Amino acid sequence: MDNSAINRAISSVKEILPKTLKTCLWLVRITVLVTLGVLFLEYFDILPWISKLLNPLFNMLGLPGEASLAYVTGYFVNVYSAIAVMATLNLDIRTVTILSVMILASHNMITETAVQKKTGSSAIRIVIIRTLSAIALGFILNIIMPGGGKLAVIEAQATDLTLIEMLQVWFFKTIKLIALMTILIFTLSIMQRLLSEFGVIRWLSKFMRPVMAFFGLPAKTSFLWIVANTLGLAYGAAVMIDETESGKITKTDVDLLNHHIAISHSNLEDVLLLASVGAMIPWMVLSRWAFSFLLVWELRLEMAIRKKFPTFVG
Repeated sequence: MDNSAINRAISSVKEILPKTLKTCLWLVRITVLVTLGVLFLEYFDILPWISKLLNPLFNMLGLPGEASLAYVTGYFVNVYSAIAVMATLNLDIRTVTILSVMILASHNMITETAVQKKTGSSAIRIVIIRTLSAIALGFILNIIMPGGGKLAVIEAQATDLTLIEMLQVWFFKTIKLIALMTILIFTLSIMQRLLSEFGVIRWLSKFMRPVMAFFGLPAKTSFLWIVANTLGLAYGAAVMIDETESGKITKTDVDLLNHHIAISHSNLEDVLLLASVGAMIPWMVLSRWAFSFLLVWELRLEMAIRKKFPTFVG
């Protein structure tokens, strides 16, 4: 690599660092507040109360009422928390798979919705889409999946802790999470800026064009699609926010992408985590890709109708 290339790389990294730090601090603040809030909801038995309200719905989906607590925990926090609750339940592989799909479609709702809102999508619409999609996926999978019977293997963990003990566990887990988030956010941001500077993203967009076209997504969103599908919304937040604020992708483009990745993201770590406790990978990935496909093309139809009949729509 010659000196001009090195100088371009250094200049690009210097340019991205302040924005990345700002986004990282914003995301850390949200993560701390949300996880601490959920800790108190759990301690004062509010989460179990919410799950009891959902028991009739979960029974309609062919799931035991207790599974609603795992879903509610994942909804407000993340996949790790949902698995911790699933560890206390006696579920077969079919049930674990359906529950896992629902959790993947609508986990970490508060933090991830904040990310998608900051990139230009409607927070209310995203929450509604993810929540209803999770329920619809559970309903459909309950109809089409073969019967279960074989129990999933989940290692149970002790959960009877005092508030001080819960706070201690929360503190150390949060420190580890923040460290991981910071490393990944800065690494991804630097990587994205260097790939963009040296034309790799333009090449990637051309290579991914058929896949993006199938899903109804603009080719220029291919790098963000890869980041969201492999690492998720929270870790990819800095990259997504930088791309939208810099004007490299339009609000329409990012809204289409957000409708896809709202349902289908974290298809590496989270999927493998849930597979380790018995959920079946093909059902987890393909069902959400299919639903994302429908959501994006529905939004495209909606946009076309608005454009053709602006007086009668909106």
